[in-house]
Amino acid sequence: MHTIFLILWLITFVAGYGCFLNYILHMFQQNSYKREEHLHWVKVNYARLMGKFLFALISVPFLWVGNSVCLVIAILCNVVTILLNKPGKTAKKPLVYTPRVKRMIVTAWLCFLIVLACFFLLGMNQVMRLVCVACLVILPVWITVINGINHPVEEHINRGFIKEASDIIESMPGLTIIGVTGSYGKTSVKYFLSKLLSTKFNVLHTPGNYNTTLGVVRTIRGELKAYHDIFICEMGARQVNDIREICDLVHPRYGIITSIGPQHLQSFHTIENVVKTKFELADAIPSDGCIFLNNDNSYIAAHKGQYEGKTRICTYGVEDTEAKYRAYDITVSASGSAFKMKDAQGKEYEFNTRLMGKHNVENIAGAIAVANTLGIAMEKLIYPVRQLESVPHRLQLQNQGNRIILDDSYNSNKNGFMAALDTLQGFQEIRILFTPGMVELGEKQYSENKEAGVYAADKCDYVVLVGREQTKPIYDGLLEAGFPEHKIIIVEGLMEGFDRINGIPSEDRKKVVLIENDLPDNYS
Repeated sequence: MHTIFLILWLITFVAGYGCFLNYILHMFQQNSYKREEHLHWVKVNYARLMGKFLFALISVPFLWVGNSVCLVIAILCNVVTILLNKPGKTAKKPLVYTPRVKRMIVTAWLCFLIVLACFFLLGMNQVMRLVCVACLVILPVWITVINGINHPVEEHINRGFIKEASDIIESMPGLTIIGVTGSYGKTSVKYFLSKLLSTKFNVLHTPGNYNTTLGVVRTIRGELKAYHDIFICEMGARQVNDIREICDLVHPRYGIITSIGPQHLQSFHTIENVVKTKFELADAIPSDGCIFLNNDNSYIAAHKGQYEGKTRICTYGVEDTEAKYRAYDITVSASGSAFKMKDAQGKEYEFNTRLMGKHNVENIAGAIAVANTLGIAMEKLIYPVRQLESVPHRLQLQNQGNRIILDDSYNSNKNGFMAALDTLQGFQEIRILFTPGMVELGEKQYSENKEAGVYAADKCDYVVLVGREQTKPIYDGLLEAGFPEHKIIIVEGLMEGFDRINGIPSEDRKKVVLIENDLPDNYS
């Protein structure tokens, strides 16, 4: 009987490890496989992590005692571990079992089985007991060790893929490549520009959030064809030299810097590093190309002088009166936005779009600037601008019977947050802000969120905050600005939040709900 209990303990312990490994891999993937980011995440969330594996830790001392009762308790502890860590169906972005993840799983299991074999072969002496406990305690960071073990293999595989993508680019000398980067707005500009340019050219753009080097490589290898005239390449970054690495691969002739702000300060550390990294795109533009700059952005406007005389610069915006392509006379309604722009000769054109908000107009202005520079007449852009659709989860309007949803859940920056609040303010319905706040702002985390709270105070009728600790700065900002405390609702999850929204008195009026940011699973 003792042997059977021991086998059952081993089976349940291994199953618990597997479930916990799956969870940690999921978080590591959401932390972009970055060691420093993952370790910071572990540090912030260590108590919650150990809560998920605490019962497996408890099972070990009971195993040491060795009698049947203790073994049964140890087995039950392992079962609880399995239940706490079993893969859920509620993940916003489930773990993607890429070849890299599969290789990490194999290595993790091999290492685990080696440690387990040593434990049983060398016996339960005091040293091995300490080793066993140590292995359990460091499990949350164990995945970074696995990543380090696999690093040479991953580097070799990646170099092969990058070389293949580089060869494809070099085989297409007539291909025009446009790089798009920015702290925010880059994905919207990418989609808008692709739609406008497609009226005249065969265009390929990087899909979704494929804005890392390997994401760009995957797009080139899988989708770039000889008949494409233009390749629009979104370039994301979390640390210095990330954009330079992509530029060294694709060699863009044109580039757009949509914005610069305190994004990913957790990894960039300073705003100066963010500015330097975004302008790596400008560094890569040849003399016969052009860099398009959003001159409304103070960081971009302050830094562009370093490139005057070196690179052709074309500015755009909605506020800067000196911008070459400026959208003005902007009107926003529930049916969309209207604005005017002039071409290089000063002729005025009126544009209409179903998209709402000044920031959307700003992004469209950038796309128009590039399309017009590449040879599409302004009058030819009026119709495609009218046909532009919201990029999913970027201030996307959805009518749901008795309520309207303004889905801005992808956004996580202060400028976009405030622009979305301006849009919400324009509605006559009961206005509800639903948000978990902004993250990855480093030392600005509190101040940026509090400022958003202050700004939101006169833009909405109710505020639903997801996560008490996470949203405290917004809560403080709302109260400081005089927002009624009884109209602030704090919940722990999205479903609970919508239940509370349904309970808000409607007064025979529709509700409009602005979903501002939806934190990924590693912040849940």
